[in-house]
Amino acid sequence: MPTRQAAPDAASREIRRQRILEFVRRDQVRSQHGLQELLSAQGIDVNQATLSRDLRALGLVKGRDGYEIPGTASPAAADASLALVAAARTWLAEARTAQSLVVLKTPPGGANPLAIAIDRAAVEGVVGTIAGDDTVFLAAAGVTAARRIARQLLALKAPRA
Repeated sequence: MPTRQAAPDAASREIRRQRILEFVRRDQVRSQHGLQELLSAQGIDVNQATLSRDLRALGLVKGRDGYEIPGTASPAAADASLALVAAARTWLAEARTAQSLVVLKTPPGGANPLAIAIDRAAVEGVVGTIAGDDTVFLAAAGVTAARRIARQLLALKAPRA
């Protein structure tokens, strides 16, 4: 009869997940393999499948520079307005209106951080956002508001001279 390994207990899972968050906040973690190496150096061995589940459970997203915690802003972008500017410059590729909707296109994985930044900045006229992987649907208060919001977000994308 084969022996069965016990499932990791909740305490060790929480410790591992806390370490993952610490690494992502402190270091630029570009890949799961890199994260596995950081954890291993601390005596935490984890397989790729478990690590993937941890990343999903923690809500981490893969950004251009590695894993990120959605909605966290760098110290230079501490307030919501600066965080929105940073998110637009990093993630926004295209903005189009369709009646009172604004459809925002991003690179893969960019929709969630952009939608969070928009929600936290409380952009005037935004009723709500829904984020997929590379698309944000933004509901505006009306057609005029949708056009204004699309223009404002595109203007944030380009640095001022």
